[in-house]
Amino acid sequence: MALFAMDTAIVQKVIVMLETFREHSKGWLAKLILAFITVPFALWGIDSYLQGAGSSVAVAKVDGQSITVQEYDNALQNLRSQLQAEGKTDPSLLDDPAVKQSVLDRLIVSHLLSGEIRHANFVISDEQLGRFILEMPEFSQNGKFSQEMYDNVLKQNHLTSSQFESRMRAELLSQRLRDGVSSVAFAPHAVLDNLIRVDRQQREVSIATIKAADFMAQTKVDGAQVQAFYDKNKDKFRVPEQVKLEFVVFSSSGLITSTQVSDDEVRKFYQENASKFQGDEQRRASHILIAFDKKDDAAKKAAREKAESVLAEVNKNPAKFDELAKKYSQDPGSAANGGDLGLFGRGMMVKPFEDAAFSMKPGAVSGLVESDFGYHIIKLTEIKGQAPTYDDVKAQIRAELLNQKAQAKFAEQAETFSNMVYEQSDSLQPVVKAFNTPLQTSQWMSRDDAMKFFKSDKLVKAIFSDEVLKDKRNTEAVEAAPNTLVAARVVEHKPAAPRTFAEVAPAIEEHLKLEQAFSMAVKKGEADLAQLRAGKEVAGLEWIPPVLIARDNTQGLSETVVQQAFKIDAEKLPAYGGLEKKGVDYTLIRVSRVDSEAVQDGDEKAKLLSGIQTSLAAEYLGAYVGSIKHKANISTNPQLLGAATQQ
Repeated sequence: MALFAMDTAIVQKVIVMLETFREHSKGWLAKLILAFITVPFALWGIDSYLQGAGSSVAVAKVDGQSITVQEYDNALQNLRSQLQAEGKTDPSLLDDPAVKQSVLDRLIVSHLLSGEIRHANFVISDEQLGRFILEMPEFSQNGKFSQEMYDNVLKQNHLTSSQFESRMRAELLSQRLRDGVSSVAFAPHAVLDNLIRVDRQQREVSIATIKAADFMAQTKVDGAQVQAFYDKNKDKFRVPEQVKLEFVVFSSSGLITSTQVSDDEVRKFYQENASKFQGDEQRRASHILIAFDKKDDAAKKAAREKAESVLAEVNKNPAKFDELAKKYSQDPGSAANGGDLGLFGRGMMVKPFEDAAFSMKPGAVSGLVESDFGYHIIKLTEIKGQAPTYDDVKAQIRAELLNQKAQAKFAEQAETFSNMVYEQSDSLQPVVKAFNTPLQTSQWMSRDDAMKFFKSDKLVKAIFSDEVLKDKRNTEAVEAAPNTLVAARVVEHKPAAPRTFAEVAPAIEEHLKLEQAFSMAVKKGEADLAQLRAGKEVAGLEWIPPVLIARDNTQGLSETVVQQAFKIDAEKLPAYGGLEKKGVDYTLIRVSRVDSEAVQDGDEKAKLLSGIQTSLAAEYLGAYVGSIKHKANISTNPQLLGAATQQ
């Protein structure tokens, strides 16, 4: 019984841990916070060091070792690159205090693990390091290590080989420590089997909801309560700082309307890029090749005379092309097959040959076609598929050329635009006239409004800077999107200010009533739950039809309801539980049946066991990190957390 009690405790602990992982591991922030358990091999942003004074100031200290603003900012920039690679381009994500704290926590953990590595005298040999780098997919080409790719990647990221190898050695040492801690994670097979059984359990569940809205008519709120709430919470009723703007947008897309592309340019592009427009067309041809040495004029002349003689024979009797190819062709790959080259698309043959073949009709024989290989006599035997005509793709080509020209024009003029905005910073009119771009105006905008509109953290920070707000200067020209520069100036400004009591009194009254109504709903729900657990009937509850749920099959119920349903002690059925949804309702949960079957499929069981072991390893590693953090002397400077990104 004691062993069973111990097993049950472990199972309960791991189940809670798995539930926590399920609940929190879906968000990108949670994955970021847990990321320290893996080896980060991202190269991008590693050496984007801060410039200027103050970058060596400590954001935190770990056992006397400083984590500088520079190091912290490098980590933020690295995270920005990772998020962009994942398609998360909203720069405001990095303003989240939880994100900033998680980045700092990760640096603290890294310093702590480095200290543990030094104390344990862990070593990575040059041979181990070299073998690891040789196997990194970032440097692999056709399944083999490429020195050229290695050099290029390091060059792109401003790293010397010694810097990169030093960082990789540190990461491998850190991973060795983590692996060592994780390897002690263990649970007996009986516990694991029990855990899988519980994890795969199904429960038949029904719910009844007691809504706060149903109690609104019973609430009472007087003016004194509203006034008291307002007086206590004035800071919550502030109108944020707002601005009215005028701004200009200079972009390559805006230049398209003033860009011209002639029909000759379109046709030339079509001819030079025919392979892009071949559709699914393929051609089959045979040829007779009379080769020559390009460096020997006499040999070339003799080859031409022979080719002309052969061409005359072909023209005399085209039906004997195959025989003549076998007799005269000097192409060892096709002569034996009567000169047949099989099907080919554009881009597969040398250009003179391709141009001739794709201009012919089936059955036609060409004149002499000269290429680097010699003189060809070509017979087109088949056309398969279809290529779009020039008229089909003319509009597409024109659009592409317009875009190319507009981008080139933008690149030429962007610096002039930026300089004019900066040098004539008391007005946007000079760039409006010089670049024929409209001056646009905005409604009142808060920082959040501006962020949603412009989607540029840098531009919004500039708009709300003292230089722009107080000195009435233009912002710099900010690249708010690819090939798009935006400059703005503030026309009107409203500082943040509290809303008047009259403005917010109705909303406060509604809020207080909802609080009362929710409190009544919870009180009734808890009373009903007590009655149900005592085996008594409760009138007026509207239970939904029962559904059979699993942890990974919610049957339309919310995740929080499903989690609560599996936390209910189901030793005696029916079993009941309750769940509050703040300000909305109180949900009663009834479990009427429990199905718990062992997993028979070997692959599925192995997969589940692997997942459990991974979760246990993460738990052990988390506990280990927590223990060394507890023993360490750690101090932080919260005021500097935001400073790095503003420099």
